[in-house]
Amino acid sequence: MKPAVQALGRLKSGQLNKTEEAYRHHLEQRQAAGEVAWFKFEGIKLRLADKTFYTPDFAVMLAGGELELHEVKGFWTDDARAKTKIAADLYPIPIIAVKARAKRDGGGWAIEEF
Repeated sequence: MKPAVQALGRLKSGQLNKTEEAYRHHLEQRQAAGEVAWFKFEGIKLRLADKTFYTPDFAVMLAGGELELHEVKGFWTDDARAKTKIAADLYPIPIIAVKARAKRDGGGWAIEEF
């Protein structure tokens, strides 16, 4: 049987890419520090329209009980940015987009809020 072919840069549902894995580690550190109470990879799926959904990379509950959706990006496609903006308009849940900063730029995460 032939293996399934996937688009370049895409993994099977539930699998983390290297950037998402690094961000999961970052969330674990924040959880150990008491800033994050809980998080789950691809834990929430939001309906945007008929047969159109948005699944953020991480659902994150902060220590104070606030829920955030975190989207991890190496780069944005037009479709991904559009879905993120539509989800932010439809649902009263903050969406935080994070992008890894290069080590030469100080490392860490660049943040964009929707």
